[in-house]
Amino acid sequence: MTEAKGTSRARRLRARRSSTSERAAERAAQHDAEPMRDAAASVPFGMRVAAAWSWRLLLVGGVLAVVIFLVIQLRLVIIPVLVAILISALLVPFSQFLQRHRWPKGLAVAAAMVATLAFVGGLFTLGISQIVRGSADLAAQSVVAWENFREWLLEGPLHVTSDQIDQFVQQVVETAQSESGVLVSGALSVSSSIGHFLAGLLLALFATLFILIDGRGIWNWIVGIFPRTARAAIDGAGRAGWATLENFVRVQIFVAAIDAIGIGLGALLLGVPLAIPIAVLVFLGSFIPIVGAVVTGALAVFVALVYEGWGIALAMLGVVLLVQQVEGHVLQPLIMGTAVKVHPLGVVVAVATGSLLAGIPGALFAVPVAAVANVMIMYISGGSWKDAQPPPPAEIRSPLWRTVPQRPGYGR
Repeated sequence: MTEAKGTSRARRLRARRSSTSERAAERAAQHDAEPMRDAAASVPFGMRVAAAWSWRLLLVGGVLAVVIFLVIQLRLVIIPVLVAILISALLVPFSQFLQRHRWPKGLAVAAAMVATLAFVGGLFTLGISQIVRGSADLAAQSVVAWENFREWLLEGPLHVTSDQIDQFVQQVVETAQSESGVLVSGALSVSSSIGHFLAGLLLALFATLFILIDGRGIWNWIVGIFPRTARAAIDGAGRAGWATLENFVRVQIFVAAIDAIGIGLGALLLGVPLAIPIAVLVFLGSFIPIVGAVVTGALAVFVALVYEGWGIALAMLGVVLLVQQVEGHVLQPLIMGTAVKVHPLGVVVAVATGSLLAGIPGALFAVPVAAVANVMIMYISGGSWKDAQPPPPAEIRSPLWRTVPQRPGYGR
């Protein structure tokens, strides 16, 4: 009996000690957790919101950086495809117009391609033939202009001697000879660039042809890659972006025509020879941002200098600068911004950013990419696609799709 009481007393003591240790452990845990709760509660709500936005923005920025890196690495393929998309945005409405007037689809596509090649080739032929025809006279006038410039250096206020001019010319020749290795490597680089250009040109022509033949099927295939619940949004956003791209191409041609007319008319009024080829080259060069305007404008000023002297050359320079300033600060922001539904400031910033990131191609594609992205984002965020039905899987009508493997139950 006594042993049983002792045993029960010992159990009660152990239970009391155990409960005491548990309460102490709980108090210690609460004591340790209170600083943590106090530290989390001490962070202001605005700081927590800023932190949440920060890591999300860092994630989006990282994805964009990877995309830009891949685009730069694959530029020899992506740039021709983008050029084909721009050309197709101009030719698809023309081909559809012919088909609405009962032209067969193959004949309409062929007519669009042939008309484009004939137009561009005709402009190049007209400009180059005029320049070649007047090249002999231009060379002779260049010699005369150099002699006049040399005479001005000898008799002008600079008091340059004939020996100094000869020494300068000799130094230029010796520098060219000493840098022959650089010239050879530069020639090899130019030949490689020409090869890349020809390959890109062929790729752009083939891509344009395929888009004209079965652009709707290609787009339906792209939409079919996305989940079924997202297809309505992707399809509507793509159609809105395509309409914006068509507006951009038409406006770009209009702006280039205004540049050509302005500079060509200025050369004609100033009596500068080769006014027609200058206008043609300005029109073609307007599609190449920065370099096209600089090269064609410099050519116009050079021709004016060779044939008419310093006064007319300065006047021609003023005409070129005036037209380019009007085009860059009035036509591009206002007309282009209205057509592509982007604020004029956005157009300027897009061109500057594209030039900084990717040079000439970046400046060429900055505005259409920004316009299409803006329209697609606005369409998706507007939510009008929620009531639309996703596009049904398209039937494979074009023979081009017979070469694409099809999986059972997979719809484009």
